Amino acid sequence: GPARKLTAVKGFLASPSWSPDGKTIAVLFIENAPRAAGPLVASSHETGVIKDAFFEQRLALVDAANGKLRQLSPADMYIYEYDWSPDGKRFAVTAASGNGDNNWWIAQLYTLDASSGAMKSIYKPKLQIASPAFSPNGESVAFIEGLMSDEGSVGGDVYAVPAAGGDAQDLTPGMKASASSLIWTKKGHIVFGAYAAGDSTVASVDPASREFEVLYRGGETLTRGGWGISVSLADDAETSAVIRNSASAPPEVWTGPVGAWEQITRANKLVKPAWGQSKSIHWKNEGFDIQGWLDYPRDFNPARKYPLIVYVHGGPGSAVTSAWPGPGDFSMALAASGYFVLKPNPRGSFGMGEAFTRANVRDFGYGDFRDIMAGVDEAIRTAPIDPNRLGITGWSYGGFMTMWAVTQTSRFKAAMAGAGIANWLSYYGENKIDQWMIPFFGKSVYDDPEVYAKSSPINFIKKAKTPTLILVGDSDAECPTPQSYEFWHALKAQGLETELVVYNNEGHMFVQPDHLRDRIERTIAWFNSHLH
Repeated sequence: GPARKLTAVKGFLASPSWSPDGKTIAVLFIENAPRAAGPLVASSHETGVIKDAFFEQRLALVDAANGKLRQLSPADMYIYEYDWSPDGKRFAVTAASGNGDNNWWIAQLYTLDASSGAMKSIYKPKLQIASPAFSPNGESVAFIEGLMSDEGSVGGDVYAVPAAGGDAQDLTPGMKASASSLIWTKKGHIVFGAYAAGDSTVASVDPASREFEVLYRGGETLTRGGWGISVSLADDAETSAVIRNSASAPPEVWTGPVGAWEQITRANKLVKPAWGQSKSIHWKNEGFDIQGWLDYPRDFNPARKYPLIVYVHGGPGSAVTSAWPGPGDFSMALAASGYFVLKPNPRGSFGMGEAFTRANVRDFGYGDFRDIMAGVDEAIRTAPIDPNRLGITGWSYGGFMTMWAVTQTSRFKAAMAGAGIANWLSYYGENKIDQWMIPFFGKSVYDDPEVYAKSSPINFIKKAKTPTLILVGDSDAECPTPQSYEFWHALKAQGLETELVVYNNEGHMFVQPDHLRDRIERTIAWFNSHLH
């Protein structure tokens, strides 16, 4: 039947969820929000006396009968994620006080009373947490904890803690994968999606016995929407729904038992890849097993030698899987334009377990960069790649790694650094999400400037020889525009070929179609002019 409008509020609403009795809808609400939530979107321009002005995201309840909205959580707390208890009397939430964009990295796990709004901290994590979920009996809360660099980019081990508070237990210690979503089923098992060496995995763990079972693993991307690997489960814990996609197959909805899905949509049946095949490749470096994806150029001819572009993912807490490109992914446009594209998952990435993810702490640009360069050598060994026509690109952490690469080696003949970081010392005071840095660097820049300096490309700028294109949004809160200006200025001072493009009203994640298109066209033109 026709939709019925329930609310008429001013602000930003997200993540609606029905109460167990079906009478109430919980929703996250930022009243009078000037923009969408999160640090990825274009930040507001501030003038005049600059003050800490917080727009807190609160959990609100909407009466499904009359649409009346009641804000429930305290006005000084920012709620990130939540889950109803089975009896509908409380919530498990991840939350922090103060600046919501900045404090996700120090969020704690709370219970929130559905009547009074009273909150109780039941777990203070050592690292970052996500995906809270009540047990079927309401006695425990499961969640994911690990070293994470970006809100929404989740990877770690699966934990459980008593709902009344107490010691949290790691249910997947030593797992050679990174959980990114979870569901506590009515049968008492926790089913979770995970990155596993570039693959998508669905697994199950019994919280009581710790018995672990891989239900499905494949070289594709599985999602129910948003970032990460995830599936949707029916109440019977057997039937599932998932959006499947890969580098060779555009997204479609599939349903059925996990791993035995049947396709039920064909919305993209006429869409074909404009690039070659994508192969998972593996290599070893310094005791680590490394995986990456090698995308082949369109109309590949094995008798020819092709240029290679390295595409470094953001994060570093993230991973590349075989996926159909979304609006923010320009890597496949490079493969469609006649390039091999190497997309490595070096140390610091998700997919090989927590020890691997933590292996780049206080070491940005060193071990992770050596892993990438070892991957370049492996790609050259396995495919017809011209070693004299190499390029490198990336966005965010990938932009930093691109800036770093051109100050560390002359192997790359062209580079595009997107929303990069040139100087970790100045970056610390410029960005609006500095809480993410402490777990990676150990201390603030004011307490240990040396660890920030040793990973700053600007301190090695005299070694740079590579023509470099630099792209960034003018409203980027995560990797602010001055970082790109600083690197561009330094390259110019060395007499190197460089170009800086700043996009109007774009944040860290570009959203305007003409800008997304221009980014692709400029990047391809830059590499074509230097590698062909």
